[in-house]
Amino acid sequence: MADRKKHNRIYIIGAGFAGTTIASELRAKGIFGEVVAFLDDDDVKIGTHIGDIPVLGPIKEVVSLLRQMPADEALIAMPSAPREKLRELYQLLQKAEFAKIRILPGISQIMEGAAHLIQAREIDPQDLLARSPVTINLTKSLSYLRGKRVLITGAGGSIGSELSRQLLSGGASRLYLFGHGENSIYEIDRELRILQEEGVGEKATIVPVIGDLKDEDYMRFILPRLKTNVIFHCAAYKHVPMSEANPVEAIRNNVFGTRNLVEAAAEAGTQRFVFISTDKAVGPSSVYGASKKIAEEIVLSMRARRGLDFIVVRFGNVLGSRGSIVPLFQKQILKGGPLTITHPDVSRFFMTIPEAASLVLQAGGVGEGGNLYVLDMGDPLSIKDLAEQMIRFYGFEPEKDIPIVCVGLRPGEKLTEDLWDRAEKMEPTRYRKINRIIREGSVFPDVDELLEKLKPVCFRENARAGLYRNRKVLREILSSALPNLEASGHESEY
Repeated sequence: MADRKKHNRIYIIGAGFAGTTIASELRAKGIFGEVVAFLDDDDVKIGTHIGDIPVLGPIKEVVSLLRQMPADEALIAMPSAPREKLRELYQLLQKAEFAKIRILPGISQIMEGAAHLIQAREIDPQDLLARSPVTINLTKSLSYLRGKRVLITGAGGSIGSELSRQLLSGGASRLYLFGHGENSIYEIDRELRILQEEGVGEKATIVPVIGDLKDEDYMRFILPRLKTNVIFHCAAYKHVPMSEANPVEAIRNNVFGTRNLVEAAAEAGTQRFVFISTDKAVGPSSVYGASKKIAEEIVLSMRARRGLDFIVVRFGNVLGSRGSIVPLFQKQILKGGPLTITHPDVSRFFMTIPEAASLVLQAGGVGEGGNLYVLDMGDPLSIKDLAEQMIRFYGFEPEKDIPIVCVGLRPGEKLTEDLWDRAEKMEPTRYRKINRIIREGSVFPDVDELLEKLKPVCFRENARAGLYRNRKVLREILSSALPNLEASGHESEY
């Protein structure tokens, strides 16, 4: 073990609170390596020592500094650094040829200045690609959750798991991790418990709950027993091509699963309900978008019917989510290409998973029941530009080393997305990056009537057994309610 410690020599980039905290933890654990130096740009710190560790600098001299004091690993401990700074820093560290480059999360995930080694991870393209995220004081934003019982559906997914991590610091009494997939809930449950063991967050009781939103009886049974105060509803089938290939199941899960959860939550006395929606619900051209649009209306209608604090938070794509473009590009690069994009002009709104989760948590506290909120996503990003940036991240040149191939738009996909439609108006709130949508009535004259039409397609009824799982009928019902969703003439019945 001593040889291993001696071999792994570490530079900590940043001699602030995060860097010094991590250095102390590395020394206390004694098994992960030896911190040989801090690297910083602060003239006051350069040339001094923190404990017995020298502070070297400036950072741009890292290559020459390494010749004087060699190291194997660089650990970036600059949680407030903007994306532009991180991109510049990564290029410098690459030139220095460190064997490993790790990074601590952004400041919004480091509560009360308490950085922990367990939070460090290898640097990833998403750390460098997006705009600099807004910094949110989570301690203040999460005060509405203190002492409450909080349930996260889809807790094993990309957004749900990040919400769960950040909720550790909210002072909730219980965190219910709800999901249909046993493995994903097991993974986030174990991760949160390890984070707690390492001192991250507060001591909320973590409770994994395996269940299916489509099971109406189960939802009405379990929610009164959990006594949840706040629900974050993240669970959904999210992939456009998969929903086009399995439209009935997408509607069963995303629409009727949401309806079951909303009704059960209202009956159980849930005080606040936050539904995670998507820009694909705006003028939906896909079954997935249509399912989220209907689900939005189900949630928002609860205000008129029961006066509950049920809100919708809508945003675009998140970098690095499961099945999204960034992990796909990573795999394609690692096999030597080509990178496949649907169209040279396609663009999407992007935000990092941690920033989206932080804003959702804040919106959950400041949003008023019955309202639809949309996160400020900045300008849309060209997918072709994203592909080129990722190729360069891995040290290659686009087209020269790794080609980019256009494969054509898939069914249900658009060239561009919008965050609100012509019947909606956006107005800013007093909270950065959170805007409110002013709507001119509901999209559907009667959402319950639409659900009644969809129900025999999704659930077998003896009186209307011929409609069960009929894809063609499903699409006809959806397209009559949502004109942007074309009724496919070649859609098979089953």
